[in-house]
Amino acid sequence: MGSTLAGKGSATPLTPNRPSLPFGRAVSSLRARPRIGDPLFKFTTGLFAVLIAGLAVLIMVSMALNSTLPFQKFGFGFLTRSIWDPVAGQFGALPFIYGTAVSSVIALLISVPISLGVAIFLVEKAPRALSNPILFIVQLLAAIPSVVFGLWGIFVLAPMLRNHVYPALQSSLGFLPLFKGNQNGLGLLTAGLILSIMVLPIITAVTTDVLRAVPGIQREAALALGSTKWEATLIVLQNAKSGISGAIILGLGRAIGETMAVTMVIGNRPQISASLFDPSFTIASAIANEFTEATTEIYLQSLIELGLILFLVTFVINMLARLLVWSVTRGEGRGGHA
Repeated sequence: MGSTLAGKGSATPLTPNRPSLPFGRAVSSLRARPRIGDPLFKFTTGLFAVLIAGLAVLIMVSMALNSTLPFQKFGFGFLTRSIWDPVAGQFGALPFIYGTAVSSVIALLISVPISLGVAIFLVEKAPRALSNPILFIVQLLAAIPSVVFGLWGIFVLAPMLRNHVYPALQSSLGFLPLFKGNQNGLGLLTAGLILSIMVLPIITAVTTDVLRAVPGIQREAALALGSTKWEATLIVLQNAKSGISGAIILGLGRAIGETMAVTMVIGNRPQISASLFDPSFTIASAIANEFTEATTEIYLQSLIELGLILFLVTFVINMLARLLVWSVTRGEGRGGHA
């Protein structure tokens, strides 16, 4: 058959009667064309990644170079000294480390059981039509500015704790050093309660994602072997424990770095006290409160060294959290209710 159809009174060619380029030569010609898009894209994205990493290193190096005076004067004893006297030029980070650690631990003790319970309900019990709206509402808490939590803590939470909760705690558990002292509503326990509300949506959201990443076949296998729904949930929690630990550590990183809300309710006094009712200081709140008052060079550099300590701690905590969550979600399946 030719390349033309000889019709009656017509000889219109249906296909061009031109020699076509072989397929191999066509591909070779395409490959031979210069392509600058891919190398440019690779270079641009790589540059962005290097800039972000370089920015973190630059911040750390900059703070280290601007906090040499307290390091030269106090050495590593700066971390263990409990004196903070700007007039005498004596500085130590221990009261701030103590306040940061205790308030963060209180926040986790309150928020972790609640977050875990909410996540289990959303993934294992609630239908998808109910779990998604509830999860959305929980995540909205993370979008509320911290200063709003601080104002609510001052005008609502602190008076309620001072008038109703703290007297009851002191009357029943006053024999413990944790619940002795003056209860004016502002102190470590109040700061821990505020922080627990602030980290709850973070832990809940990450834990929900981790539980949903556990393959559904594990639930089905447990139920097929005769496990109850609760026992199957325990198996899911066992398989997701690394990711849940990462969610908790991620919440801890948020609690350690929180500034405004804690500053407004913790009382802001650089002291170490066994009582949870007493005022205290965190690293972040100390920097926010005293940076404008730093009139001497060693005072300013001591605050910068506090910032360096906070930067390193939060960096390590967030890195560990990301690694733990990634170890679970990298092989994710789809769990929960469809």
